[in-house]
Amino acid sequence: MNAPSPPLAADRPGTDTPAPDPLSAEPGPDTARCLGLYAKLAAGVSVVTARGADGPLGMTVSAVTSLSARPPLLLACLRDGSRTLAAIRAHGAFAVHLLREDQHELATRFAGPTTTADQRFAGTGTRQVLGVPVLAGALAWSVCLLTDVRRYGDHQLVVGQLAAVHVGGGRPLLWHDRRFRSLTELAPDGTG
Repeated sequence: MNAPSPPLAADRPGTDTPAPDPLSAEPGPDTARCLGLYAKLAAGVSVVTARGADGPLGMTVSAVTSLSARPPLLLACLRDGSRTLAAIRAHGAFAVHLLREDQHELATRFAGPTTTADQRFAGTGTRQVLGVPVLAGALAWSVCLLTDVRRYGDHQLVVGQLAAVHVGGGRPLLWHDRRFRSLTELAPDGTG
């Protein structure tokens, strides 16, 4: 048999303190613990670009995933309030560039909060594909037509249908434990 719960402050005579509302507090661990967990997720590093009103815009993201093969859909998570996200919404299209392991400087440049758009795109060999800026030399890229945007917490999930795709050669740049990493094979191909 369970012992009765102690009375809440509001239930005790002579107290004016209201009982705490457990539903008003945000559930779950604090931000630091969540970020510690997220740091252990290994992710490919991508740059998302879009056509802005004054020229190309772009940002580094580590949350990109395939969503569907038919129809061909990609999902990218972009920080709420970013200029790149605003450009995607305004023009209805964006490009996702999967970076090669030797492109960590490019990833850092597109992640810099004080780096201007001109500085980000300097020397990238950018060209327009379906009206969207596409960076030269990526491991792979796709131009996507915007199909949906939904806010979750401090980010927005951006879903796009692939309209153009290019796949090059090389190995991916990875992000793990707050550092850039490269892929290493554990066993030769064809072995169990």
